[in-house]
Amino acid sequence: MTLGGGASTGTAALAAHGLSKRFKKKVALDKVDLEIPVGSVTALVGPNGAGKTTLIRICMAFERPNSGAVEVDGVDPWKHRSEALRRVGYVPQTPAVYRGLSVEDHLSMARSLHSSFDVDYARRRLDQLGIPLDQRADTLSGGQAAQLGLAVALGTRAKVLLLDEPLANLDPLARREFIQVLLDAVKSDGSTALLSSHIVTDVEDACDRLVILGGGKVRLDCPLEEARQAHRLTEADSPPAGATAVGSFLSKGGKDILTLWRLAPGADPSAEPGQQSETASLEDVVLGYLAAGRGVGLQLN
Repeated sequence: MTLGGGASTGTAALAAHGLSKRFKKKVALDKVDLEIPVGSVTALVGPNGAGKTTLIRICMAFERPNSGAVEVDGVDPWKHRSEALRRVGYVPQTPAVYRGLSVEDHLSMARSLHSSFDVDYARRRLDQLGIPLDQRADTLSGGQAAQLGLAVALGTRAKVLLLDEPLANLDPLARREFIQVLLDAVKSDGSTALLSSHIVTDVEDACDRLVILGGGKVRLDCPLEEARQAHRLTEADSPPAGATAVGSFLSKGGKDILTLWRLAPGADPSAEPGQQSETASLEDVVLGYLAAGRGVGLQLN
């Protein structure tokens, strides 16, 4: 588990080194170090304004960092933009569809822009969901438009998929279908996905890694299961044995203050929680680290 923005080890599909970005007086990213392992599906979680979109846009060479560097499949997108973009499939939060064009027109346009675009592969993905190729984009539902965007990204056969909050405007069924198509593609193609969201429950079933971004800094970077097992939650200011406080936040009812604790290195994560603590959910883990990054203590009168 990597805390405070340090990077993991191993082969990286996407890497950031000392990455910083400012917009006038606002710090979007602050010396971010990050490595996304090849073959992983990583949840990039944080509140709106945390820097998630900025990080993805820098990886796409849409934004230039003030300092630091990124690599996509080992290629710097600012030094070798065309080469890097050939390795990336991108899905924005708002589907990039053209109202007057049919679904098939979108695939043809993608083929004209990417010489290696696999039209048949994209068609098969859409066929799985019963989306007609002759349907006009302005008649697609939100979920269908998102699936069209995903099919175009998958049709590039890119090694790295960057998805910027694609689930934000989808209903529960459309979310599930989107995630299933994504997971099927990652499994069959051996690609790597970075799935951004401000709600961890939207993406936890799809991902095997968790990166929490808050205030432009990486607050936590570790495998998903490790995030669950290495933390405990209490209502009182009484830590589990050897644990370190991460952050405190209000309970759902707003009546109690909950504290997230990180177990000491070497502690047995499979041990039963004590009477005064319980295993933290991923949502609890995210809230604890974001509260720590905010640096504001909570008190109830």
